[in-house]
Amino acid sequence: MSELSHEEASALVRAIVELSQMANRVLQPFRHPLTTRLQAHFGDAHDTVQNSSLTLPPIERANFQMAMDALEVESSSWEVIGLQSDIGNYSGISLPGLIAGDWHGPGTAACQYVSVDVGPGETLRCLAAGIVMLRWHDQPLAVMSYVVQRHLPELIIEVVAPTHLVVADFFDRLRALMDERNVMRGKVMTFSFGRHGEFGMSFATVDDVTRDQVIIPDADLDAIERHAVGISDHRTELTAAHQHIKRGLLLYGPPGSGKTHTVSYLINRMRGRTTVILSGAAVGAIGQAGTIARSLQPATIVIEDVDLIGLDRMLPGGDHNSILFQLLNEMDGLAPDADVLFVLTTNRVEMLEPALTARPGRVDQAIEIAAPDEDARRRLLALYLPASIDPAVAGRVVARTHGVAAAFIKELARRATLRAIETRRPLTDVVEASLDELLDQSAPVLRRSLSAAVPGHADTPT
Repeated sequence: MSELSHEEASALVRAIVELSQMANRVLQPFRHPLTTRLQAHFGDAHDTVQNSSLTLPPIERANFQMAMDALEVESSSWEVIGLQSDIGNYSGISLPGLIAGDWHGPGTAACQYVSVDVGPGETLRCLAAGIVMLRWHDQPLAVMSYVVQRHLPELIIEVVAPTHLVVADFFDRLRALMDERNVMRGKVMTFSFGRHGEFGMSFATVDDVTRDQVIIPDADLDAIERHAVGISDHRTELTAAHQHIKRGLLLYGPPGSGKTHTVSYLINRMRGRTTVILSGAAVGAIGQAGTIARSLQPATIVIEDVDLIGLDRMLPGGDHNSILFQLLNEMDGLAPDADVLFVLTTNRVEMLEPALTARPGRVDQAIEIAAPDEDARRRLLALYLPASIDPAVAGRVVARTHGVAAAFIKELARRATLRAIETRRPLTDVVEASLDELLDQSAPVLRRSLSAAVPGHADTPT
């Protein structure tokens, strides 16, 4: 075999180099477009970025969006990159991984937004999933957010910057803004659980109820106001005198007596407080309610039918009630100067756990909302039937309704109004016939639910 000439050897070397370069280009790992954009954003610092993350419940999504909207004004540059809304379902997604080129999953997408409730009839447009590239104190920084569907949905927020100091400073500012602009502050909320255990929250409206519409003895209403409202009004003086302001109020009495109505009045009377109403299965969210109340005080937690969770531990099944222990822990865990009010209602006060009702600092005031007396029934009739009724007719109605609940008078007013509309007759002419119907024709279960006495004995005190 003849030796290659110098020119031939040089040409062969060039061909080998070109083939090697071509092979390198073919075999070079795929670089995700997001990696290219993020590395360009961080420049030389992309090899040493530091990161931190937060995992929050989805109800924080609106707070995060409002905080980011405020941060956009504070930053010197701001670019939003949309991601697939389900990107959280792909394992391995992370900002450091994206910057290092370790991500080979879905790429960018048009920015998608979801409407999140921020109040009754109010929504906020929130980014479903995305990355924001910005400069924070003249340092490059990136924030990625998305919702991941694990056992329960979670909002993931991840921040990357050249140093931990920058990351921590940004997180501090983000959390401060989320707290300052928290959409739950001063609102009334109800909680729920979905069929698979997922937690839900919705904003509620409460019926406008004024003091003159709360038909209970003035002394009782004064005591309720003094305990609920008065302590808040004088919290500065009380704490200066080393008196605690956390407190519990128990309203008890038969069904339909006006406990919920009284609670509605208190909520209206104390507008501007963060209020969480728990009823039914939602009482299981007492932990979440306590967290919100502590962070967004002054706050009120209303637990309707507390006997469902506050069963005396000496009764069958009472010793295994974990939600009761959670409630006691939430009440005990409040700082003495926490302006948090627990309002509990029950139809069965005799079944409540003594550790809940007999210990100061948990329930400090208990008021019975009893069946209305004669004067109260007269006032209820005037409240629910404001149209003029012959005094003699009203007197007979009042006399025949001894022992009924306030709900009975309200239902009587509705039926009488409907009968007047249908017959085109004045209310005063049909109200007694409507009373006859309720007392004589309604099913026993309805009469019991309205605390109505047995016909023929309604006007005789027992």
